[in-house]
Amino acid sequence: MSDGIEVVGPVAPESTFVLSPEALGFVAALHRAFNPTREALLAGREERRERIAAGETLDFLEETREVRESDWAVAVAPPDLDDRRVEITGPCDRKMVINALNSGARVFMADLEDASSPTWHNVVDGQRNLHDAVRRTITFLNPDGREYRLDDAVATLVVRPRGWHLVERHVLVDGTPISGSLFDFGMYFFHNADELIERGSGPYYYLPKLESHREARLWNDVFDAAQDALGIPRGTIRATVLVETLPAAFEMDEILHALRPHAAGLNAGRWDYIFSAIKTFRDRPDAVLPDRVQVTMTVPFMRAYSQLLIKTCHRRGAHAMGGMAAFIPTRKDPEVNERALAAVRADKEREAGDGFDGTWVAHPGLIPVAMEVFEGVLGDRPHQKERLRDDVSVAADDLATISVPEGTITEDGLRLNVGVALQYLNAWLLGTGAAAINNLMEDAATAEISRAQVWQWLRHGAATDGGEPITHERYRRVRDEELLKLGGPAAGRYADAAEVLDGLILSDAFAPFLTIPAYALLD
Repeated sequence: MSDGIEVVGPVAPESTFVLSPEALGFVAALHRAFNPTREALLAGREERRERIAAGETLDFLEETREVRESDWAVAVAPPDLDDRRVEITGPCDRKMVINALNSGARVFMADLEDASSPTWHNVVDGQRNLHDAVRRTITFLNPDGREYRLDDAVATLVVRPRGWHLVERHVLVDGTPISGSLFDFGMYFFHNADELIERGSGPYYYLPKLESHREARLWNDVFDAAQDALGIPRGTIRATVLVETLPAAFEMDEILHALRPHAAGLNAGRWDYIFSAIKTFRDRPDAVLPDRVQVTMTVPFMRAYSQLLIKTCHRRGAHAMGGMAAFIPTRKDPEVNERALAAVRADKEREAGDGFDGTWVAHPGLIPVAMEVFEGVLGDRPHQKERLRDDVSVAADDLATISVPEGTITEDGLRLNVGVALQYLNAWLLGTGAAAINNLMEDAATAEISRAQVWQWLRHGAATDGGEPITHERYRRVRDEELLKLGGPAAGRYADAAEVLDGLILSDAFAPFLTIPAYALLD
């Protein structure tokens, strides 16, 4: 306990520098200055959802019309964040950081959010690994004797902190848990900003789960305060915002404007966006979605969102980043690989053809396919921001009409959702935030879709295509059958996973994020 700051978790000797008094004081100062605004904005989210439930329609904001209609641009991208044609994402464990930086991708998004289970060890060790990666001193010795170290040329490092809704319970400031967002951002910035600048780069971030330009403005205020505190010029930080909530899709211009000195671009966070669409219109029977595999980027509401994102970014001089390819190549079944890689190629060809400046992959094995596609379109150009997409016209109804023409709910889709949610929650509770399931890299976003769909189907009395209704009893039967396939509730932490999933699905109230109740059970 020091100056109102208390650390309530053990720290390994090699990581004690992360929690130095100076670093803790820095993040505590950010928390004290900005946590009241964070809490007020989170309360505003709930108030907005209540208004939507009462019949309020989502639309572009009248009070910010001038921002949308006037001419302005974001800051020019720094050289090492100008060519982003392929970005790889993953958690911040030591081996992953090395492999991702060496992968051949232009950017590595080191994820402290959806691909990370926030055990106290993972939180602190992730900061240590990022610190060592910035200084090129990071190494890893595999149990088989292989040693991993960085190549001469590595990807540009970008860090994704936790969203505004999460806290870090192992650090208390004046008796309350610190904001997870401010802890993740502040620790990385405090330890690495000067070193990154010295090496010709800078502190770059991805910002998740924003729902409004007011939340983006809070980040901008945090950036200004952090830079001022360390004597770093304002505008050194660069941030790319994931547009992964339905409300944010109506405020893309405003979000970029709020972050204008620090904005680097927007990303089409497709999986969380689908989850947000379900969450936003959870009380509407006309917005019930079919099996998640049918909700592709080519269905009307998803295509409208991605097209508007490209148009908005390029008008403002910002990068437009495409979505995740989550397939994990397998050595066991070449036919599965061939089909999946063909689908990945088609997805990336759609993105590059539409005007995206780059894309995401979850596995190094997908980099060659994605790189080939984007190099075929970009050539030697770092991006294609000159494509202004003036042909795109997206109305509010295009974004808010949540449906999949001729979509169906199937028994396989129900079982997939229950099985994926159980497996992901088990992995997350065991400390793994990015889990390989059915040859896909599943993170919190896809688990959120899975549990949200089942809740939505139950609430609105949906039935599978054979006519059998989805009831609480049917869910429990499917859950038990899927648990048995996975070794039963005694295996791993499946008993806890089932308990969390039951609470999420069987409750009349919709839990905003599965990570909040699950965090209470995390070691």
